[in-house]
Amino acid sequence: MVWRVAGADWSWAQTAVLIAATIAILGTTMTAALTYALSQRAARRERQAKVFADALSVIEEYAELPYRVRRRRSLEEARHALTEEISRVQSRMAFHQGWLQIEAPSVASFYDQLIRAAKKQAGLQMKEAWLLPPITEDSGVNLGAAYNRTEIDNAREMCVAAMRLALASIPRERAAVDRASPGQDLL
Repeated sequence: MVWRVAGADWSWAQTAVLIAATIAILGTTMTAALTYALSQRAARRERQAKVFADALSVIEEYAELPYRVRRRRSLEEARHALTEEISRVQSRMAFHQGWLQIEAPSVASFYDQLIRAAKKQAGLQMKEAWLLPPITEDSGVNLGAAYNRTEIDNAREMCVAAMRLALASIPRERAAVDRASPGQDLL
């Protein structure tokens, strides 16, 4: 069958070619859009994972500070450098705390709990370490016993669980993080 359109003959074959071309263009466009959306989602997840790792890293630095204080040299410059480092670490903790409140509000309360645990446990250990005399002999560098990190480790475990759930792509799991609070089992 042939139609006459604007003075030209038009057949079913021409219509089929036009429909096939339209479908091909739509398919290509949809594939490109889907690929772009998935790559953006993966990039966002990777960026958020980096934010989480950096936030956890600064907590570990803070938890190590009692060892640094205990092993300090007796020089005034060493004390000054150590107090400057403590200040920088605390500043970075505050930075990450604020960043998580913006970037991942569902994780921020768990990170706040982790900061409180670190300041309570490692902060007290630092205070006690400052009261001890500086180490003057190499044999004193080995402290013989590790500082207790139970509260920090427990709070970090909860924070990491919240971070994992925040990184999950399943909306049901993300909703569990939004509803949970520190001290509540997430798994």
